[in-house]
Amino acid sequence: MSVEGDAKKGAGLFKTRCAQCHNVEKGGKHGQGPNLHGIFGRKSGQAEGYSYTAANKNAGVTWDEKSLFDYLENPKKYIPGTKMAFAGFKKPKDRADVVAYLKESCQ
Repeated sequence: MSVEGDAKKGAGLFKTRCAQCHNVEKGGKHGQGPNLHGIFGRKSGQAEGYSYTAANKNAGVTWDEKSLFDYLENPKKYIPGTKMAFAGFKKPKDRADVVAYLKESCQ
């Protein structure tokens, strides 16, 4: 990941593009998508209490800055069979900003 992220800009992008399905609150409920708190270092398909597709459970991805940056470009291409409907952030800067926000908010 060669682009520097801005967590403040990422917060705005998360609110408008991600928050309808995900939240980042510690102990928060899952929505249409899983709660993302604690995602860094967690394997794909492993948030407790969320019903994942087999594709997510079996992908074997450990979430870190690089894997999230790559995933957020095109989730369905990164994990074929995922039920995540989001098409992705095409701009590297937008992805870096969202990853910076998640890093700040989900640990």
